[in-house]
Amino acid sequence: MAEIIASLAGIGARYDAVFCDLWGCLHNGHTPFPAAVAALQGYRRAGGTVVLLTNSPRPKASVVAQLDGMGVPRDAWDEVVTSGDAAQFAMLSGAVGRRVFHIGAEKDEAFFTDFATDLMDYAKAQPPITRVPLRDAEGIVCTGLRDDMVETPEDYRVELLLGKTLGLPMLCANPDIVVDFGDKRLWCAGALARDYEAMGGRALYFGKPHPPIYDLARRRLGALRKGEPQILCIGDGIATDVQGGMAEGLDTLFITGGIDAAAFGPDSNHPDPTLLEPWLVARQLSATFAMGHLR
Repeated sequence: MAEIIASLAGIGARYDAVFCDLWGCLHNGHTPFPAAVAALQGYRRAGGTVVLLTNSPRPKASVVAQLDGMGVPRDAWDEVVTSGDAAQFAMLSGAVGRRVFHIGAEKDEAFFTDFATDLMDYAKAQPPITRVPLRDAEGIVCTGLRDDMVETPEDYRVELLLGKTLGLPMLCANPDIVVDFGDKRLWCAGALARDYEAMGGRALYFGKPHPPIYDLARRRLGALRKGEPQILCIGDGIATDVQGGMAEGLDTLFITGGIDAAAFGPDSNHPDPTLLEPWLVARQLSATFAMGHLR
């Protein structure tokens, strides 16, 4: 049974570091959540290390710029690890070939050009990745929808069917199905990868809940603190943040007031335990802790 807690401060002393999700936990795509910012600042002041762990398909530098732009203070975190970072490494390694067809928005262009410091030398040593038309490709790189404000996965059915017919593997740079952007729910790359697999195509994932992003996060955390730190995973995605943390053998804090808030009663700040527990059981998952919003 998930223990419903009042604040991160109440359990923070048990953990050396947190892997904290962004969308739905720290911000809504437009603005940061003040209580969440304060919670992470307080955790760091008490000696904890904060790694922001996100399924954003963008590389670290782009996410940091986004956080700066919306006013998330730098003293709320120590390191950023993105699904884009982990997927970049796979792409550079040739996971879906070196001639790729890209599905994604203009804002995702940095995925092909902007590499974190610990990937830059590796990138320089690899043969180039070339973007080509679908029929000339060895694989597909999906960072998201081209215009997620208006499009849906159904708009990509013809392209996905052709890719499947050609036998192309898909690299999915963001396993999330949806994300809440302010009060609007947007489709993510994971929705296209899900549909591609339903058609019989093969999709490769590198963000939460899959191991590559956690391997990268541990390596970057290891550069900040030595030993074997106790880690708490925080997030509002039951199939990403919680499932991923559980698979890594880590404790988890489920933020119920995020994408599934409607399932836990009318007060998003205080999840109804009589609704929460059967909801978790139905998904065969059990977070260590739960709270409405990170604070």
